[in-house]
Order: sequence, then C-alpha cells, then structure tokens
Amino acid sequence: MISPRKGVAHVRVSLFKQGAVSSKRDVVAVEEPLEIRVELAGGRRLHAVSVTMRTPVDDFELAAGFLYGEGLISGAEDIHEITYCQGDEPQTYNIVVVRLGPGATFDPANLNRNFYMTSSCGVCGKASLEAVEVTCAPLPDGDLKVAPALLHAIPGRLREGQGLFERTGGIHAAALFDAEGQMRTLKEDIGRHNAVDKVVGHELLAGRLPLSEAILGVSSRSSFEIMQKAVSAGISTVVAVGAPSSLAVDMAKRFNMTLIGFTRDERFNVYSGGFRVTEQQARV
Repeated sequence: MISPRKGVAHVRVSLFKQGAVSSKRDVVAVEEPLEIRVELAGGRRLHAVSVTMRTPVDDFELAAGFLYGEGLISGAEDIHEITYCQGDEPQTYNIVVVRLGPGATFDPANLNRNFYMTSSCGVCGKASLEAVEVTCAPLPDGDLKVAPALLHAIPGRLREGQGLFERTGGIHAAALFDAEGQMRTLKEDIGRHNAVDKVVGHELLAGRLPLSEAILGVSSRSSFEIMQKAVSAGISTVVAVGAPSSLAVDMAKRFNMTLIGFTRDERFNVYSGGFRVTEQQARV
C-alpha cells in the first residue's frame, strides 16, 4: 500500500556508461490512481466523481481543488471533511472521500459536464470554451502588474522548490507568487494539471479564494486544463516555462487573462494580456 505522504519509489536499474555496466538503485516519482468520491450530507449517497493518475502527496488538496475547478462545489464551506476511504478496499490511500455539508451546492447532474470538460474525444475548442463560460466570467483588469524581472525569476524559484523533481527528475510543479515575487504555495505532481489542483485546493481550504492578486507559475507547458483551473480560481496571470497550446491562448484572450510562455533564458513571450506586464510595449 502506498503511504499518503510518499511521492517516490526506489527501483533497481542497470547503468550503461562509457562501455561499462553497473547496477544501482534509482529514485522514480510514484504514479498511482486516485479515485475522488463525494458523499452528500447525512451520508445519503456516495458519488464516484473522477479517477486521476497522480503522485500520492497532498491528496486532500488535490480532491478539493479538482471539485472546485470543475464547478462541482462553490467553496470551502461546502466541505464538511475529507478522508481516505474507511472501507475494506485494499488501496485505502488511493480513494479520497469528500463529505459535503448540508448547505453544499453539489449537483450530481454536473458530473456529465465534468466528463465533457476533461475528455478530448469529439469535443472541439469552441465547445470547450463555451462550457467554461457556464461557470466563469472574463476576469477584470484589476491592479496586478508584473515586472519583467519577476517573470525572469519564476523558473528558478520553481526549480528551487521542487524537492521531488530534485530526487526523480520526472515531476511537474505549480506555484503561486505575489506581485513582489514571493512564493506562497508550491505543489508537485506527475500530472501538471494535478499540481495546479493541489495549489488551488490548498488555497481553497485556507479560505484564500479568489486569487485575483496571485501569479500562477507552472514548470511545463500551459494547456486548456491549466487555464480553466486558473480562471475558476480567479487567477489572472499564468506564467509557463514551456509553450502554450492554441486553446490555452484562445482561452486567455476570451477570459481577459495574461498568458506568458517560454519563460526561460532571460526571455518570455506574451500571448495575451500584455497590459499586466510593466514596460510592455505591445498590447497583445
């Protein structure tokens, strides 16, 4: 059984180097399925919501962030408690049960929307954006301004906080920064979208949503899913080390978000919302 706080596993490998072969122990990131279940107030009915492949660290934050990002709960006040499964299943730590309070707004009918939102089968970009508009509105301009020097610093600060990446070399990170560049929260996971869910869930459970003055940094590319989770949490600015997808750019423009990509080597590209970047000459 995987411990709920164990994100790495040890394996034996054969190392081929300069014509010689040796045996050594290596460290890899753990990848395990997590099933998220929702129990309605009073123990009425248990709903299986989702199964995601994740690194088993910060599972409760992952579950809370996922439910909020998909519009299945409206806030931390909906959650009575989060536990691991107390039944007889052999993989206890791979099942999280989110018990809702009596005032929760959870609607089982929205599970169909959740499946639709996260599936890439037969769903076009336009339909995906329209589905997000059901629960989210374009973000206001706000007062947040981001200096180029801060953007240049984000990849390094992400890297410094990635303890699991340091050990395994195979894991993503997401982190929140303030306008001065101070890191507030960093989470790691083998899935880039899971890392964002963990960040959002952590802030949700701490009562700090919406995150209108926060900058989201991700160690990977920016995808539609990452942008959707960001806008749900009120995050206006997403900074990625890698490239964006076309749908991520479309979503940023549609929801008045600032999207930065290829943030490395003292450079970055602004794909949308350049008005939030100080010294930005061209408004994208």
